[in-house]
Amino acid sequence: MTTPELARIPVRSPLALTRRWVTLLAPPVFGARSLWLTWLDDQGLMLPLVIPIDDVPLTPDSYVLRGVMQMHETVIAQRGVAHLAMALCRPGDSVLTEDDDEWVEALRADLDDGIDETWSLHLAAGGAVVSVVGLPV
Repeated sequence: MTTPELARIPVRSPLALTRRWVTLLAPPVFGARSLWLTWLDDQGLMLPLVIPIDDVPLTPDSYVLRGVMQMHETVIAQRGVAHLAMALCRPGDSVLTEDDDEWVEALRADLDDGIDETWSLHLAAGGAVVSVVGLPV
């Protein structure tokens, strides 16, 4: 198995992570809602693993949030990575909505207390990718 080229290029800044999502999600136009997950190690190298969770609800529910936590814990146990990077992908334009804010708050409530690692969230919609919760510097 060969390592994808992107996995060899470290992500070292919030802008670099946004650019990575632009590359991974090109074109960032979606007909349905999904939440994409990937992980970066402590050197900023992305695991060659990107997991889309399709058909996520308009506002977060405990089932999806529990699934995110379980996937993260599994990856951490196997790979020991340091950062969970997520992209909320949806139809419409890239302006943050109240529903997007609910996702941010629910993720904050679960992840800030539930994991030791850092996390970030981007919004991908309407042909754009914007940082919502940035990569810590």
